[in-house]
Amino acid sequence: MSVKNYILAIESSCDDTGAAIIDGNKILSNVVASQKIHEIYGGVVPELASRAHQQNIVPVVDQALKQANITKKDLKAIAYTRGPGLMGSLLVGGSFAKSFSQSLKIPLIEVNHMQAHILANFIEDANDEKPTFPFLCLTVSGGHTQIVKINNYFDMEILGETIDDAAGEAFDKAGKILNLPYPAGPIIDQKSKIGDPKKFTFAKPKVDGLNFSFSGFKTSILYFIQKEVKNNPNFIEENIDDLCASIQHSIVNILMDKVKKATEETGINQIAIAGGVSANSEIRQRLKDGETAYGWKTFIPKFAYTTDNAAMIAMVGTLKYEHKIFTENTAKSVAKYHI
Repeated sequence: MSVKNYILAIESSCDDTGAAIIDGNKILSNVVASQKIHEIYGGVVPELASRAHQQNIVPVVDQALKQANITKKDLKAIAYTRGPGLMGSLLVGGSFAKSFSQSLKIPLIEVNHMQAHILANFIEDANDEKPTFPFLCLTVSGGHTQIVKINNYFDMEILGETIDDAAGEAFDKAGKILNLPYPAGPIIDQKSKIGDPKKFTFAKPKVDGLNFSFSGFKTSILYFIQKEVKNNPNFIEENIDDLCASIQHSIVNILMDKVKKATEETGINQIAIAGGVSANSEIRQRLKDGETAYGWKTFIPKFAYTTDNAAMIAMVGTLKYEHKIFTENTAKSVAKYHI
């Protein structure tokens, strides 16, 4: 009978409280409690997020154990998100993980949230095939936009990243300009399916190397909308689908141009995606199209493993457990935590 290395993972970097149980690379449970309160504010309110984590964390962990059909005594280690993220939110998850591991006298494993997004590609049911080293990963979320070269599980090199705003923020800010509810990304994606992506054009940032910039892009959308609404107060309502399609197409063009450049510069044609914005349908399709157009081999994880979730933290936890990479109980949470 094989030994079961059950690991509990906790994710609390932003506004979702997550807990998952993993054995090897097989996810046995993946529970997420989302916080709806932020919708009325048009963005995440850090203080409210940390309070909600305090309310959610015990029930979420309890549910994860029950769904995996194990008890806390079966656990071999506790993994948690150390950063990056909102400090108050990180402290809730980190404090719980430290206390729980100490009470059970089992190892504690700290996890970099962005590394976890990338390594989610190695979860058993994440995709049909796993990437081999080295590969490139386009990591896109509300707070990060990066192209990362992955040499092995614990050796990652950032080749390019945003110098100002992230792609996810560009989606949400564009949505705010269009009077769409928060978070706007999924709504823009949905409306884009029936809109004309070439109806409107916006400023394309000129950034050297493999870095990104979305600040000027957002400003160009704002000025364009202000000008059009001045001439026609109903401009947004009359053109909402085409506006969403054009904005999304522009953002995805920026991302794909840099990915193509990265493959040319590195000679690596294995491309994975990670992060919440990688759930976007056009990003997924354009990446898949690259297999035919450029000879890429792409790895696109299932939706459940793209947004913030504890399963990806668990995957890193099990890899570190296998390599006996444990964490001292004195480790401090960090809002900025580079790969």
